[in-house]
Amino acid sequence: MRFLFWSFLLLFLAVRIFLYFTNKPHYSDGEKIRITDRVTSQPVRYTYSQHISLAGFEVYLPLYPEVSYGDKVVVEGIVEGKKLSSPRLLTREEGKGVLYGLRKELLGFYQRSLPEPHASLISGVTLGSKSGIPTDFWKVLTSTGTAHVVVASGLNVTLIAGFLMNFLISFFPRRKAIPLALAGIWSYSFICGFDAPIIRAAVMGSLSLTAQKIGKLYDAWRALFLSALAMLLIKPDWITDLGFALSFMATASLMLFEPKVHHLIHFVPGFFKEGFSTSLAAQIGIAPILFVTFGQFNILSPLINAAILWTIPYITQIALAAGLIGLVAEPLGRFILLLSYPLTSWFILVVDLFG
Repeated sequence: MRFLFWSFLLLFLAVRIFLYFTNKPHYSDGEKIRITDRVTSQPVRYTYSQHISLAGFEVYLPLYPEVSYGDKVVVEGIVEGKKLSSPRLLTREEGKGVLYGLRKELLGFYQRSLPEPHASLISGVTLGSKSGIPTDFWKVLTSTGTAHVVVASGLNVTLIAGFLMNFLISFFPRRKAIPLALAGIWSYSFICGFDAPIIRAAVMGSLSLTAQKIGKLYDAWRALFLSALAMLLIKPDWITDLGFALSFMATASLMLFEPKVHHLIHFVPGFFKEGFSTSLAAQIGIAPILFVTFGQFNILSPLINAAILWTIPYITQIALAAGLIGLVAEPLGRFILLLSYPLTSWFILVVDLFG
């Protein structure tokens, strides 16, 4: 019975993907098209342009007017492979809603409170914002294999889920705390942007909490598989998304190799050991993808990641607490945010040293 269930799901997914790509509009190179779409992840700002993804196309627009996550835009350009050349932003409708507004307020607070690149590091780690990261700092992050840390990822969702559950069960019975935690997880995911790693972690976290609520055992491998199925059923073109592949491969690699790596490196100091074993286990899975995609891989990346990963939980928690308090009492929020400065300084020092 179980075999038939999974076989049916896989068959249904295969049909869904086939029909999606069969019926998806196909454009020829040189064809002029107009795209109306919502920006579903934070744009990346470079020295002379800003980068967004729309309807499967990579679009590089002028720096101004500035486009933000949640905006509805109309862009016209000429098809050039998976890129839209000579793009023009025809209209931009600002994203409206409480969560969009909260995101903008938090990002503004971080920018006012800290110098660069500390402010953009906090914004990226906490809310997935890549728009303010200085170009030189972004190059250092990519060359050291640490760029994934500065865009909110599955780790952030896991941290938020754990924090919410620990906080809520102090005031509510577990059966009531779980739905509230689920709402918190998806609200945070919405604020960060619906990138594949965020959604993957949110789905897995939701499955874990739901299993607790209904009294079932949580199986991480089954949850990972169900997350992939659910995401591809909803958005089939994620199957060609690099972030999707890296997120699932890194998670699978962690579950498969981390215990063994942790045992093998028993000689490594305790404070460094967890970050190193986690990073090394994840790199086993994603290194081949990175090498095939970009033609390069920093062999020191596991060491660099191990040196900085321990700071991420503390930076995330301090920044979120400071941001929420800062919305009500900005001077107090700034004071709390300064507690993260030694951590962000260490992060920047390490990546600059190896970058």
